[in-house]
Amino acid sequence: GKMADSEQRKAYWQANLKLTLTMLVIWFVISYLCGIIFVEQLNAIRIGGYKLGFWFAQQGSMYGFVAIIFVYASRMKAIDRKFGVHD
Repeated sequence: GKMADSEQRKAYWQANLKLTLTMLVIWFVISYLCGIIFVEQLNAIRIGGYKLGFWFAQQGSMYGFVAIIFVYASRMKAIDRKFGVHD
């Protein structure tokens, strides 16, 4: 059914906002903290011959962004179904 109840709308918006904020925090950690701030500490770790901090700055952030997109889409689909707003 449709969300006629304002409590349902509020709960839906809160779930959406919580998911969005979670994804933004993960994005920030991947791109800013791993790729810039902690790059020296991460560079002490090598994976496949590459320094881990360099990998995060070059490849890891892209993989992280793609993963965030897919996680967000699947979680929003579940939230939409839970609140009855899916197509």
